[in-house]
Amino acid sequence: MTSKVQTVLSKQEASDEKMPDNFVPPFRGHLPEEVKNSIQEANFSDPIYRQYVPSNEEQEIRESELSDPIGDEAHRVMKGLIHRYTDRVLFKVTAVCPVYCRFCFRKEMIGHDTDSMKPEDIDNAVAYIAEHKEISEVIFSGGDPFVLSPRRLKSLIERLSFIPHVQFIRFHTRVPVVKPKSVNDDLLAALKTNKRVIVVLHTNHAQELTDNARAAIEKLRAADIELLSQNVLLKGVNNKVDTLATLYKELMGLGVKPYYLHHPDKAKGTEHFCVSIEEGVQIYKALRGQVSGHLLPQYVLDIPGGFGKVPINSDWVCLQKDGSYLVTDIHGDKHQYWD
Repeated sequence: MTSKVQTVLSKQEASDEKMPDNFVPPFRGHLPEEVKNSIQEANFSDPIYRQYVPSNEEQEIRESELSDPIGDEAHRVMKGLIHRYTDRVLFKVTAVCPVYCRFCFRKEMIGHDTDSMKPEDIDNAVAYIAEHKEISEVIFSGGDPFVLSPRRLKSLIERLSFIPHVQFIRFHTRVPVVKPKSVNDDLLAALKTNKRVIVVLHTNHAQELTDNARAAIEKLRAADIELLSQNVLLKGVNNKVDTLATLYKELMGLGVKPYYLHHPDKAKGTEHFCVSIEEGVQIYKALRGQVSGHLLPQYVLDIPGGFGKVPINSDWVCLQKDGSYLVTDIHGDKHQYWD
């Protein structure tokens, strides 16, 4: 990080502490050193700066933007536990992240410690999982589960390890990329279990794959942990074919299989990140000519209202004459969707 970048970031952080009251909602902000060091230009043309540094554009809230754009609440069975799909649950054990993405679909609850799970909440969630034998996979999210201490993670994993019908334990995290030194021997020891462990890395641009991030990813791979990646298609960050192709090649070179390319969710104050479905489809089609099939993630839309993810590059999403899209959910029900 250049001294010029450091100066601009220092001024930005100072101003963040005095965000105006009309910044609705009060989206949190934080930049770890690894993120600061990966910023090359201290302005919104830099793909890392744009993802993490607050912008006045966040104050522009569209009527179509939602507090809960993917409908978590519609499937919440208790605090911190989402049971949307029959065979798996989302375990939102913490509301804390090591960094706060400006496009986050949970940006209104992230960073508020009151939304993190207390011991009795965790007890209730584990009991629910044990009682529901159809659940074969537990997905830790939040917040970022890797901000928990290795001791707490180990305790959670051990409790799930005693549930026979749970086969897979998955973690969605940014930690290996934004705070890579946290991937240490204690964390790796905590992840050891008789279940299959999958770690899904969230990274949107190859510029995030610093030397430290690469070393952290290699540690996870050496620990025999299955590594997948997900990223969001973001205007001004990665909505170019070459940018995504480079990211996917770099990830696969590190042993990380590209898994999901998310169409941006309708979170409040995120219009400046949004691309149209049509643009996304064209980018995805062009990617097929740039990368091998095993490097290509699935391009998906999370239907607002809690109806689940569907592939965009298929008949699940059909353009209508009025410019809207007719989206079929996993139950066969149809929903109108506007860009």
